[in-house]
Amino acid sequence: MALIKSISGIRGTIGGKPGNTLSPLDVVRFTAAYGMWLLKNSENKKVILGRDGRMSGEMVERLVISTLNALGIDVVNVGLSTTPTVEMAVKFENAAGGIILTASHNPKEWNALKLLNSDGEFISAADGADLLTIAENEDFDFVGVEKLGKTSDNNEMLNKHIDAVINYPLVDIDLIKVADFSIVVDAINSSGAIAVPQLLEKLGVKKITVINKEITGNFAHNPEPLPEHLNELCNTVTSLKADLGIAVDPDVDRLCFVCEDGALFGEEYTLVSVADYVLRTRKGNTVSNMSSTRALKDVTVANGGEYFPSAVGEVNVVTKMKQVNAVIGGEGNGGIIVPDLHYGRDALIGIALFLTHLAKEKKTISQLRSTYTNYFMSKNKIELTAGTDVGKVFDHIKTKYKKQPINTEDGLKIEFDTDWVHLRTSNTEPIIRIYAESTNERTADNIAKKIMGDIKECF
Repeated sequence: MALIKSISGIRGTIGGKPGNTLSPLDVVRFTAAYGMWLLKNSENKKVILGRDGRMSGEMVERLVISTLNALGIDVVNVGLSTTPTVEMAVKFENAAGGIILTASHNPKEWNALKLLNSDGEFISAADGADLLTIAENEDFDFVGVEKLGKTSDNNEMLNKHIDAVINYPLVDIDLIKVADFSIVVDAINSSGAIAVPQLLEKLGVKKITVINKEITGNFAHNPEPLPEHLNELCNTVTSLKADLGIAVDPDVDRLCFVCEDGALFGEEYTLVSVADYVLRTRKGNTVSNMSSTRALKDVTVANGGEYFPSAVGEVNVVTKMKQVNAVIGGEGNGGIIVPDLHYGRDALIGIALFLTHLAKEKKTISQLRSTYTNYFMSKNKIELTAGTDVGKVFDHIKTKYKKQPINTEDGLKIEFDTDWVHLRTSNTEPIIRIYAESTNERTADNIAKKIMGDIKECF
């Protein structure tokens, strides 16, 4: 059982004691804190609410609506939806903010309140700290019966989102239609079962097969779109001789592809390939978090732009994108951010741009993948004992590698020509994560092992 409070929202498991889980009392407490934070910062009393297909979604939805109404806040409920749809709906409806009920890639027993500001973006760390203080102090002020907020349903937001995607200037529907793609979609028993096929149909794709399409929230496999969880999709692509497979997570903000031969395109390369296409038309800068593949830097430089790393976390990527005026950015977990559509990870615009790119290149998806440098990433972690001085550990590593380029914006990243290693502590576990990347798989593993040995010298 768990309850985790971070800049990405309030998430936890359903069932158990208040304060240790995302219990009904905790849902009300943090929703009320968010509502009070909004009321302190704006006279606008409209909030957008949406959810993914989780089993607990409707229950949590009712709690959130009642709590916001009790604060005098009006709720526009878009119901079963996607995270990027709710983000865009905040702007469509000129709302004060939004709440998305989703634990993203976490298993079915989890749910979360992802909190948005009036720009439809995740609230900042400073705003999150204010909200947590309100929750801790239970500094709530509910309204009388004559001032209760109202709730309205709006089922058009997904349509508006998809229309914005298909009308995006770099999306070429005619080319996609001519390509006549055969596509298999793993909808992981959630919102993607509605959103992705609807998008593909509007893009002119006629051959669509959806697996795990029943929206039960009882996920057919671990919902994080990682290689070890996508065997069914890979097998279905090859058995149907489809052109490609598409996998999304339950709230449709992460995206990865499967090649026609059943091999994985690689979630790190979702952003790389889409950025490559965008940069060929729009010269400019790119951003990804510093645990993402170097391949994005490669395609950015090749297209005449400049690459910038950010701290891990979508809100940090967005902040850096604004600072450097990036034309595209995201994260190596399959998150695509197209800023002139909206500043949020969005699998739907990712799909549309990728299919346009594939159609323009007139290649199979595996042939397209072969045009990008192969990088291999080694992901490891070291558990910390109680009282470990992480600052001392990082100082030791910095001293040992002082001749190498070092970035300390988010933990510690060390560059070795085309190789790198990134060390950062977890917000939720007593561990140090160690990610290393190289063009050689063994080299990546060896770099990670070497750094892990260096860390253990401090214990």
